[in-house]
Amino acid sequence: MLRNTIRTFNKHIFNRLTIRFAGARHSPFATIRHVGRRSGKQYETPLIVQPIRGGFVFALTYGPDVDWYRNVVAAGHATLRWNGRVYALEKPEPIAPRTALPAFPLPQRLVLRLLKIRHFMRMSRGQAPG
Repeated sequence: MLRNTIRTFNKHIFNRLTIRFAGARHSPFATIRHVGRRSGKQYETPLIVQPIRGGFVFALTYGPDVDWYRNVVAAGHATLRWNGRVYALEKPEPIAPRTALPAFPLPQRLVLRLLKIRHFMRMSRGQAPG
């Protein structure tokens, strides 16, 4: 119940504030741009990611049933704005916590473990966005 309340708050209030600076240089947040799987509408969602060799790793803090994740999986690609740069990403795939957690800095890793986050995704860098 509490997790759903926080998710709703983040989706409708916190994300709207965060989107203003997400993806900018030195921001702790990135912005993933994705297309609605039913609506075809373009969306931007702020989140925290970590770079890995050949791509990025994402913590699915609310699990795999959130809209942005389902949209990305359905499309098979997305665009990420992180640290002032834009990356085309493709091939979303779930990865195990034991593989994903080492990519995160120690403070984030501890919080993810404390929150018992068990769902992670990796995406590979694709062709540069046009």
